[in-house]
Amino acid sequence: MGAAGSSSLARFVLLAQSRPGWLGVAALGLTAAALGAVAWRRAWPTRRRRLLQQVGTVAQLWIYPVKSCKGVPVSEAECTAMGLRSGNLRDRFWLVINQEGNMVTARQEPRLVLISLTCDGDTLTLSAAYTKDLLLPIKTPTTNAVHKCRVHSLEIEGRDCGEAAAQWITSFLKSQPYRLVHFEPHMRPRRPHQIADLFRPKDQIAYSDTSPFLILSEASLADLNSRLEKKVKATNFRPNIVISGCDVYAEVTLCPFGSFLGFDFFFKIYSTLNKCRLLCGGYKC
Repeated sequence: MGAAGSSSLARFVLLAQSRPGWLGVAALGLTAAALGAVAWRRAWPTRRRRLLQQVGTVAQLWIYPVKSCKGVPVSEAECTAMGLRSGNLRDRFWLVINQEGNMVTARQEPRLVLISLTCDGDTLTLSAAYTKDLLLPIKTPTTNAVHKCRVHSLEIEGRDCGEAAAQWITSFLKSQPYRLVHFEPHMRPRRPHQIADLFRPKDQIAYSDTSPFLILSEASLADLNSRLEKKVKATNFRPNIVISGCDVYAEVTLCPFGSFLGFDFFFKIYSTLNKCRLLCGGYKC
């Protein structure tokens, strides 16, 4: 894409919280304290009003149940230590693997971004053009095998989603045998501090690359599109939270000391994320 088309997005890691918090579209004003974040946290009851200012509003919320497949827009979501949750949907809790147990993403199989998902009660439905829908139970049968998987060199478990799922994924991608696995809450999560020192030992993720949240602002996207001949959408960057009403690249300029507060939960910006190499492989996300 070149320098003119580059864009950095901010990754979020959820800091300690007493209970999960909730985000609602167009209902939460994001707040930021770019300086003095540590002092502000320690003196929360008496200083928060003086230090906080509104910088934007939540415009969109997205959950990506299967890593590298299409996202599901939601009107509200629970912020957990391992990413957004809405009902039975968890962010990146399903993963395609090869026969060696290595993760398979759109980097290796760009057609993954063409798979759509819907959730109805306890059933997850995967859909793709010219292919019969695949219906999966949200709770994978405990009799199914558990695989040792690798996501960015770190080992993690995943319960096999069955032969029907494996055949569906393999048939759609038309390259080599693949399987679909599901991360279950009792399984040991990955620790991103083993990938980068900027994370804390207690931070945890399932199949996300390195952090449980990704944020993008509408202003940053508009600025990027002003430099591109072929416009891109927010979904090309696969964000979890899209904010409106903030300055261009506000989500980046807050690094590395930026903090976002919403009701009873607190985010810490750890790093930016370059998505130039993976913009849905030229497919419509």
